[in-house]
Amino acid sequence: MSRIEVTNALRTPGLMRWAAGVMLGLALLVLQGCATVTSPDPRDPLESFNRGVFSFNDGVDRVVLKPTARAYQATLPSWARKGVGNFFNNLQDVWSALNNGLQLRGQEMGDSIGRVMVNSTIGIVGLVDVASDLGIERHPANFGLTLGRWGVRPGPYLVLPLLGPATLREVAALPVDQQGSLLTHVPDQATRTGLTVLNVVDVRATYLKASDVVEGAALDRYSFTRDAYLQRQRNKDYDGDPPPEEDTEP
Repeated sequence: MSRIEVTNALRTPGLMRWAAGVMLGLALLVLQGCATVTSPDPRDPLESFNRGVFSFNDGVDRVVLKPTARAYQATLPSWARKGVGNFFNNLQDVWSALNNGLQLRGQEMGDSIGRVMVNSTIGIVGLVDVASDLGIERHPANFGLTLGRWGVRPGPYLVLPLLGPATLREVAALPVDQQGSLLTHVPDQATRTGLTVLNVVDVRATYLKASDVVEGAALDRYSFTRDAYLQRQRNKDYDGDPPPEEDTEP
């Protein structure tokens, strides 16, 4: 689950623009170097390509992200890391509020707005999660989920360079989600880049132990990550109560 959660932070403006440029050049290399999958999962028709990108992302994680996250964890005390995570969650709650409204989820929209108001004021610009202490739940939502709410099918599974697991629907929603991110609108580029990097490193540090468990337990980490991600997306699309897969369209 850790790699799945980290992708939420990786879908931030600076890295999204970098990934868009990397993807075109990487695609040809991956397609040339991957073997054909003999028994592909129907949800994953581009598995050969996806496995190549997965390996690329895994290499970046092992060489760059994971060591940086370990150093971050060793340097900052837990209370400081918690404050950083709360701050970025508060920014995300703003976009969640709008998407919950577009999905006509009144309770979820109200909770999201309430969280932003409470945490941005009493919680010192989101550094303290006062809203959770008051019992106001988080309801993360993005434009991909909004499209799903109104009948857009997920489409095939994809692995994006640096951004990780996605579906075709989420790829289509990325430009909108990028514009909806408050980080995109930070006027100073250096500050914007610094906040983006801090967000990625903080999330990766949060799930270091969980990722170690996955790496030690999964025989095929690619399949494990894909299946967990697609199941998680189905749970979101059906509010936590998805029907059997054979009862839904592929």
